[in-house]
Amino acid sequence: MRRSIRLKLTLLFLLTIILPIVVIVVELPAYYVKSIKEQQSSLMAGTLAALTSHIETYLDDLDRMTVTPYFYDDVMRALKLKSTYGWNLLTPFEQYEAGQTLSTTLPNALKNTRKDILGTILLPMDGSVYASYAGNPNGAAARFPFSEQDWYIQALRADGNVAFISVHDQDYLSGARATVFSVARLIKDPDSRRPLGVIMADADTVAIERMITGVGLKNGALAAILDDKGKLIYASGPVDDGARRQLARGLGVVHAASGDYGVVSKTVSRSQWGLYVLFPESAVRHKLQRVYAVGAGFAAGGLVVAVILYTAVSRWMVTPFKRMIQTMKRVQRGDLGACYPVKGNDEVAQLGASLNTMISRLGELIDREFRAVLGRRDAEYRALQSQIQPHFLYNTLNGFIGLNRAGQSALLERAILSLSGLLRYTLETGDRARLQDELAFVEQYGELQRMRFADKMALDVDAAPEVYPMLLPKLLLQPLVENAVLHGIEPSKHPCALRIVAGLEAAGLSGEPELVIAVTDDGVGFDPRQSREGVGLSNVRERLRLAYERATLEVVSAPGEGTRITIRIPAKDVAIG
Repeated sequence: MRRSIRLKLTLLFLLTIILPIVVIVVELPAYYVKSIKEQQSSLMAGTLAALTSHIETYLDDLDRMTVTPYFYDDVMRALKLKSTYGWNLLTPFEQYEAGQTLSTTLPNALKNTRKDILGTILLPMDGSVYASYAGNPNGAAARFPFSEQDWYIQALRADGNVAFISVHDQDYLSGARATVFSVARLIKDPDSRRPLGVIMADADTVAIERMITGVGLKNGALAAILDDKGKLIYASGPVDDGARRQLARGLGVVHAASGDYGVVSKTVSRSQWGLYVLFPESAVRHKLQRVYAVGAGFAAGGLVVAVILYTAVSRWMVTPFKRMIQTMKRVQRGDLGACYPVKGNDEVAQLGASLNTMISRLGELIDREFRAVLGRRDAEYRALQSQIQPHFLYNTLNGFIGLNRAGQSALLERAILSLSGLLRYTLETGDRARLQDELAFVEQYGELQRMRFADKMALDVDAAPEVYPMLLPKLLLQPLVENAVLHGIEPSKHPCALRIVAGLEAAGLSGEPELVIAVTDDGVGFDPRQSREGVGLSNVRERLRLAYERATLEVVSAPGEGTRITIRIPAKDVAIG
């Protein structure tokens, strides 16, 4: 494959200008995306750490609230009495006083500890219920199965440790209800470690909301808190179930109905709650719009400048070389007067001047060499042609000797007269002759040979009229006919026929017409692989080579099957004018 200078310049242009621009346009936004995301993630991680610290502090406060009963001796005494048969030994007044302690003293103490406590519920082991909730004078729902609730079971399993209860409905209250999260603990006798009851405080999610609001989320970021089972405790914005499930699986990117969000998460060690900050990908894309716009403008401007420079440099470098190629093609077609117009004094101009000098010297050299070759070929051609006449005379005179010895004086006289006519043709000036004259000469030579062989030889000449005017080297066919007579017909013991056919045929795949001359005899034949060419045949082959570059001579023969010699010459090489 030809690789032009323009192609190489194009590849160099792509490698040095286009590719860097493309890389910058593609990689620069990607770098900014990564940088912005890392910066935003770092900022969100710091925000999340602060939020986690606040929530852990808040949960620690709630944890301490559940141990408040241990600080009041009258509350612990009442719980111990409620969990033993000693309760039945108390007077009604003592039972009333103990109940007031459980229903009033403890709730007031808890309420004074945290303002965001909505209420408390105390469940002694005897099945009694003490509920205290602001704005709900009806208290606990009648006959509610507290011991079957998940939060109750969690408190029992914690065995005196705090249990953080996820968001749940206050279905254990009569009347108005709310959605809260709670802390619960199993109260145990410090001495006997015997269970005395379960206490649970319900906290409002407003406290968490205040914490998250204080963090100051911006650009559409959301905060969400999930419990250890993946249940949503709080969200500062809409979080659908699909997004919640993706958060619970710990994915770094969440696909929600409102868009895609990057996620930074942290786990609260006390409660195993998951805190998540979701920042929208749309905010990142919005920030990148300016970067993309600047990058696109830079790329477009760079491409325009690069294309202009490429076009100018390409034209400045390639055009002179194209003109040099055109000049060289004219020289190839034989126009040695072609000249490259030299402009300037740079390296290209010096190359053009050298080209002109080379063409001039080449013309002089070709002229000298051409004249020398023509002279040499003409000398070789004349030398070959001069070889024919002695060879022809020698063979003919041998035939005359045979006629003389046979006593055929009349036939010998006719033969001598025919020979004189043939000699006049050979002595005529000119190196070329018409094919019609060559065929007439061959017929006269054949008549001369028939006088010698009588009925043993028959001659047939068949030529198309359109080939008669075509010019051939003089005496080209006579050596072939003479070769057929001496080596094919004379040694044969039976009568033989000699046939000469000339006409035009289409040449192979090209279809160009060519002159075809075939000399065929049915004499004794020979094996071309074991016989060397005689003087006449080699002479004709060499003269063809000197006269026509594309001419061919083919010999086909076999012992006992005769010989066929075929000459093929392009018609345009032998046509007149």
